[in-house]
Amino acid sequence: MKIAMLSPECSPIAKVGGLADVVIGLSKSLQLQGHDVSIILPKYDCMRYDQISNLETVYYDLPVMYRGEWQANDVMSGVVEGVKCFFIDGKWHKNFFNRGKIYGESDDNDRFAFFSKAAMEFMFKVGMDPDIIHSHDWPTALANVLQREIYYKEGMRKPRLVYTVHNFAHQGIAHESVLGDLGLNSAMLPLECRENDYSIVNFMKSAVVYSDYITTVSPNYANEVQLTEKGMGLQYLLNKYHHKFSGILNGIDEEYWNPKDDQYLSHHYDVEAIENKYKNKEVLRERFLLRDEYKPIVAVVSRLVQQKGVDLIKHSIFYALEQGAQFVLLGSSPDPNISYEFAEIKDMLNENPDCHLEFGFNEALSHLVYAGADMILIPSLFEPCGLTQLIGMRYGTVPVARFTGGLADTVHDVEYSRVSQKRRNGYTFIDANKEGLEFGLGRAIDDWFNEPQQFRNLVNNGMKSDFSWKMSAKKYVKIYKYLHSQV
Repeated sequence: MKIAMLSPECSPIAKVGGLADVVIGLSKSLQLQGHDVSIILPKYDCMRYDQISNLETVYYDLPVMYRGEWQANDVMSGVVEGVKCFFIDGKWHKNFFNRGKIYGESDDNDRFAFFSKAAMEFMFKVGMDPDIIHSHDWPTALANVLQREIYYKEGMRKPRLVYTVHNFAHQGIAHESVLGDLGLNSAMLPLECRENDYSIVNFMKSAVVYSDYITTVSPNYANEVQLTEKGMGLQYLLNKYHHKFSGILNGIDEEYWNPKDDQYLSHHYDVEAIENKYKNKEVLRERFLLRDEYKPIVAVVSRLVQQKGVDLIKHSIFYALEQGAQFVLLGSSPDPNISYEFAEIKDMLNENPDCHLEFGFNEALSHLVYAGADMILIPSLFEPCGLTQLIGMRYGTVPVARFTGGLADTVHDVEYSRVSQKRRNGYTFIDANKEGLEFGLGRAIDDWFNEPQQFRNLVNNGMKSDFSWKMSAKKYVKIYKYLHSQV
């Protein structure tokens, strides 16, 4: 099948979060299964151009009608990790994609609405006519409306529309004038695509209504967003369209995340020869100036935002140290208040030989943390899927996770899970408070000291788990084929 992915992110060239990893990982797996996949994204000035090969302009001055005028755009193509990508290079004076960042601008709604129109116009003009247009998250949501209301009527009738929500917390809310900017008649948009103030359009609601199928990134999260406040106001709509909605668990790129030949590690290992993992632990201690003692290392690799449970992360630092463990953190926050709070903790513990907080993000360093730590902590308040726990298990680092969203689908508690002993791979806790965190993390640290064989079994079980994209990609293909089987 011919599949066009529309996304604001793509790893490793334009990455803010897990969406970027999902888009490239799923695309690569679909391609390996014989499908023709292209990714369309904006041409940001801040992309990692060193990771794009064969970059060239394939369409000069693509005309896109926007705000009543024809706006010229160049389209470039290149190859990222073996997948063909097209980049929309908007030349309009607003410089929508030359801002030095992907998100965080006051006109983000306009920027990505324009991108959705330009991507659709490009596919229409060059006759791409894919079997599937697979859009991701709120920035590309309006592509579904555009296809049905404009391009279908112009003859682009082959594509079926699949829309994946990676996080329901970010939906895209704008005045209905954004529709007029794109050449749409705002009166045609159904009320269920709008907020209580009918003049306000919700991008995500619109995609739910207009797409042929909606997915989210784990089965448990799909249940949560239909039944609880985690649906962020979309519960009614998701229940109404439950017949075309499901959760498919994300995977990880097991070639890239592979301790057996990881380019960033000095010492390689696998589940059959795990001794070198502990050499990486020595390297991690040397890097962070931690003392060399018989103690487990608890790690957090995370964006420091409220969703990730920052208050629980702060508590875990002191709790882990009290329980005789070491603690390392690799992360940063876009919130200056959160950054300040963690900076204060770093200053407080600066001379502590069992703790190191590293602010910012460093790809090579993240691999060393995954390889060198004994436990990876994910105390999220909500988590659509989560990749941290999957990567941790791949590297023999046992997850301690809150029982929510995709964490509940992938982390199986050593004592309380209903799965077989061979599938149990970590520690979970339910309550998003200090007592809940201590219940999960305390058991993990205690087992490391006092039940080493039980802890080692969790290491082995996690490393033997299959979290590749292969099975998830097959589930997407099943949806794609089902949609084309319907008249």
